[in-house]
Amino acid sequence: MSETYFQPKSRVLMMPRDTNASGTIFGGVILSYIDQAGAEEAICQGARRVVTVAMNQVVFHEPVFVGDLVSFYTELIRVGRTSVTVKVRVKSARRFDRGRIVDVTEAEITYVNVDGDGRPMPIGDPRGVEV
Repeated sequence: MSETYFQPKSRVLMMPRDTNASGTIFGGVILSYIDQAGAEEAICQGARRVVTVAMNQVVFHEPVFVGDLVSFYTELIRVGRTSVTVKVRVKSARRFDRGRIVDVTEAEITYVNVDGDGRPMPIGDPRGVEV
């Protein structure tokens, strides 16, 4: 995947509040942003309201540091009747120390489209969602 051809679903500048005792960004913070980017992709694919049912194959390749501008790229893996599976690749688009792009994390997430009562609902169902 090349930044030349794909735009990220989101970008976040990492801040000091999200660091662990080692001075790097908590993995859980990165996972939260991954989940948000993946959910956005699921909604782009016709889901209305999604819940995360699985986060598989999470791989942390490199640490993320305060000041890194982190980009979250999505790739559609599968659209089922009620679910959407998305791969999210995370790249540090600007390292505070060198200005280089680094692959930092990737994960595959499955979301289920749900109705207002939290029950699975077919993707693209025109009923809408009461919130």
